[in-house]
Amino acid sequence: MTHRQKIRKAVIPAAGFGTRFLPQTKAMPKEMLPIVDKPVIQYVVEELVDSGITDIVIVTGWHKRAIEDHFDYPNELIQTLKDQGKEKLIDEVKRTAELANFVYIRQKGPYGNGTPVLCAKNVIGDEPFVVIWGDEFIYSKPPRTKQCLDVYYKYGDPVISAIKVPKEDVSRYGIVEVTKVEDHIDQIKRLVEKPSVEEAPSNIAAHGCYVLTPDIFPLLEQAKPGKSGEIWLTDAIRELMKTRPVYACEIQNGKYYDTGNKLEYLKTVIEFALNHKDLNGEFREYLKSLKL
Repeated sequence: MTHRQKIRKAVIPAAGFGTRFLPQTKAMPKEMLPIVDKPVIQYVVEELVDSGITDIVIVTGWHKRAIEDHFDYPNELIQTLKDQGKEKLIDEVKRTAELANFVYIRQKGPYGNGTPVLCAKNVIGDEPFVVIWGDEFIYSKPPRTKQCLDVYYKYGDPVISAIKVPKEDVSRYGIVEVTKVEDHIDQIKRLVEKPSVEEAPSNIAAHGCYVLTPDIFPLLEQAKPGKSGEIWLTDAIRELMKTRPVYACEIQNGKYYDTGNKLEYLKTVIEFALNHKDLNGEFREYLKSLKL
């Protein structure tokens, strides 16, 4: 494996309005929706940290202060927990604040998922970096980000995480046409955003985690706004593919949780509650007792 510059920075775009969860998300960021006792974005941050990322840039908006507060170091809360003798909770609260170095940027510019990445340009500088969404995650061992980084360290070109989806669901995702490189690694030939079942070149959905190189930034700056005047990351990646390979890393031993979707969010909460060490027994019995 060729020696590559170690990737230590990640960008989490988190400025969206979460319209699918209104009115819940009118005052509460969708990334802060709880999965039992941790918000969605904490699972995302823990995945990054477990993959070796140390600096996390979260791109927010005026309505996302709760995210900053969540990863802050809350001295008053810690003192109150000390006074109440709740040492275990103190450790958990401290751990959350100490997961990484957090940098917060307010999003400026047009809508679309390319804009927040471009907003992080000055913090990322001339380094390869990770982009990962704050309202969904893949639970896998090793973590999805680590699997993608391993592909980057081997080949030295951008990588997108990928999962195989049922053929009837292809219109929900960016679907790729690929050439196989080795087990679980493909070179992307074409990226089709939300195709119909007939148009889809495969059932491999590539999205969620992106290992990118800094040459993406000029392409984002030059990107022409698409539908609704939005700047899309996939448009810039298509341009990048004209000058260098981009790989898809099919994630192994993982399950995708689309927590930006009401039904999938509820399924995720139930599944994680069933696996929670303090809840699984009683909660399982409660579910069995329901006359469904």
